[in-house]
Formats: sequence, C-alpha cells, structure tokens
Amino acid sequence: MQKYTVEAYGVCTQAISFSIDNGKVYGVQFYGGCPGNTCAISKLVEGADAKKIVEILKGNDCQGRGTSCADQLARGIENALLNEKSVQEARAD
Repeated sequence: MQKYTVEAYGVCTQAISFSIDNGKVYGVQFYGGCPGNTCAISKLVEGADAKKIVEILKGNDCQGRGTSCADQLARGIENALLNEKSVQEARAD
C-alpha cells in the first residue's frame, strides 16, 4: 500500500494524506479545513475506487475559489495514479 501526502492550494486544508492499494483509496486525512466536511469526505471515499473518486470530486468548487477540499483530494489522487502508472511502466522496461 502506497501512502501519499499532498499539499493543498486555494483552500483551508493545508495538506491531505491517503493511501492507494489495488486502485482503492484508504485512510484519507485532511489537515485543516472544515472538520465536518472533511471528515464526511474521508468516510464517503474510504475503500472506493480511486478513478471513480477523481471522476466525482474533481472540479467541485468552494465559494468561487476554483477548487475545494474535495477537488484538491481528487487532484492528489489523480497525480498519485499517474505516478503509480509511471513506476509500473518503468519496471516493465
């Protein structure tokens, strides 16, 4: 299981950590932000398919900021998936 911590930009949350195992997301933790919302997001995505989380949450906006805590999580997961794909391709070469 690969663990990631990503910095968040444009939102109250400063960072987000999560793990990906076999394409599923686990242990999402927000550092800062609105506790009720971030806790709910963490519970809702626990064990969910990483690609589906990106599909659902990417682009969600908070008060005209052009992003949100949910969007920042989606972007972090998307980057982690790209990183995992690159590592797998490098191993195949």
